[in-house]
Amino acid sequence: MILIHENMSRGRSRKGWADAFHTFSFGDFSDPKRMGFARLRVLNEDVIVPGAGFAPHDHADMDILTLVLSGHIRHQDSLGNVAEIAPGEMQLMRAGSGVTHSETNASGDEPAHVLQIWLIPDQAGGAPSYQSAPLDDGLLASREGPLMLGSDTRITLSRPKDGEATTIGVAPGRAVFVHLIDGIARMEGERLVAGDGLQLTETPPALEWQTDGTILIFDMPLEGWT
Repeated sequence: MILIHENMSRGRSRKGWADAFHTFSFGDFSDPKRMGFARLRVLNEDVIVPGAGFAPHDHADMDILTLVLSGHIRHQDSLGNVAEIAPGEMQLMRAGSGVTHSETNASGDEPAHVLQIWLIPDQAGGAPSYQSAPLDDGLLASREGPLMLGSDTRITLSRPKDGEATTIGVAPGRAVFVHLIDGIARMEGERLVAGDGLQLTETPPALEWQTDGTILIFDMPLEGWT
């Protein structure tokens, strides 16, 4: 199966302090056909106004990643962690048995542009934890690191150049989701742009890049997904 999630078909939440797009059902956006994919439950693109953000709230049994594309995010949690995440950095909060946290725009005059990602771990409970790392090309997070996930999921970042082709293999028993952060590509006549996603259970045709691009690739176990 090859399914394209078009950027303009995403849910959208516009509040006074944020403008958010939702690839999967989240908050007031509910679509029974978009309840996540494999281990990937939430993929939100948020623009947060200066000085605002998510007030302290609770989470459990979820691995939560925040990738900062521009601006600065201030993280604070009940584990005692206080951190400022800059552009080109990311953080992972494994909620485990339960944690309280807040995420706010650390700037008083610049918006913050972030990706918020929730992944379902293999097991519920466990001790919550916090990590941060650079948003470098290549492997970002997996069970073995650099950021250590609670499932057999591998997240990689790729920055293809104009004129290049990207081949994305899908191994038997695996599911892959590709999110375009930036750039324009074609896949057998289909035009893909920033905000689009590819939901894959089979290897798709190559992505032919018409500009420089940035993509986030989630490689996950297919078992348990219907």
